[in-house]
Amino acid sequence: MAPEELRDQALAALTDYKDTVLSTKIFHGQLTLNVTGEKIIEILTALRDTPELAFNYLSDLTAVDHLEIGGPERFAVVYHLVSFDHNHRIVIKAFVPENNPEIHSATALWGTADWQEREVWDLYGIKFIGHPNLTRLLNPEMITGHPLRKDYPLRGYGERDTHRRVEREIGSKYKPKKLD
Repeated sequence: MAPEELRDQALAALTDYKDTVLSTKIFHGQLTLNVTGEKIIEILTALRDTPELAFNYLSDLTAVDHLEIGGPERFAVVYHLVSFDHNHRIVIKAFVPENNPEIHSATALWGTADWQEREVWDLYGIKFIGHPNLTRLLNPEMITGHPLRKDYPLRGYGERDTHRRVEREIGSKYKPKKLD
């Protein structure tokens, strides 16, 4: 299906939520829908359950911090959906505000959202409402910030100050033991 035809079918499936669609973009044959995050579950459900679209797989879920590049809101949660039935893809960018970065969890729609939402929570601080186990995935609990935010300091907030340092001489090489 051509990206323009996919766009038209996706917008037809989202007629009840047309006030949440901010814009569409086709770039290198890939369709992206920019939406507000308030009705993300309804939008994703419509894209999954419309037979002509049948986006039955969430291949990736990530986020973008628009601090320096601008946009409708600072953060966007990005959903990469695939239809195995029709062999097409779509990207949904759901914008969430900086002062209350939260959006509803897609774990009830796709099990693959579980760890991906935890990763976004850990690295960007975007809360997923209704997630069954929203805990840190990559960073220890003692970390107070979210390292992929654009305003996170390059050296962190001091988390590494208590880590043991290993001193090595310049040019030294690790020499493994020989096995007998």
